[in-house]
Amino acid sequence: MTAEKIEQSSKMTPAPENEQPRITYLVKRLESAVRRDLDAIMQQQGLTTPQYAALSILLTNPGLSSAQLARRAFVTAQSMQVMVASFVRNELVERRPAEDNQRILRNFLTATGQDLLARCEQAAGHIEERMLDGLTEKQKIALRETMAHCVSNLHRTHANA
Repeated sequence: MTAEKIEQSSKMTPAPENEQPRITYLVKRLESAVRRDLDAIMQQQGLTTPQYAALSILLTNPGLSSAQLARRAFVTAQSMQVMVASFVRNELVERRPAEDNQRILRNFLTATGQDLLARCEQAAGHIEERMLDGLTEKQKIALRETMAHCVSNLHRTHANA
């Protein structure tokens, strides 16, 4: 469901005044709005949002294999292979054989990839600034901690299932 459809559906079926919207509903609306804006600014940079995520992961975790990168970016191995091939073709990533196993190719950002990622990070920062406008530093810290705690709870629950 797109952000517009979510917005429309919330207008069509108002919640009773004494009920607050479910937090999961608000999280989904927020995710949809962020994704919409990220998609738009990443398109201006010639990337998709999943490609931006993959490059961001490589910045903080240089040398991941494509399979490792796929798991961290929440995409299939096949999708990541296509993505990495595009990165290599566009000279954003270079691949080097692992020292301990020449069959495994490790991925590293090139200087071109780092420059592109820096522009993307700046643009993504503007979205975050807009999203957090009006919140105090204390509220921002509390929001980050609360969200991290919720993610941890769901990961722990999923791991125990």
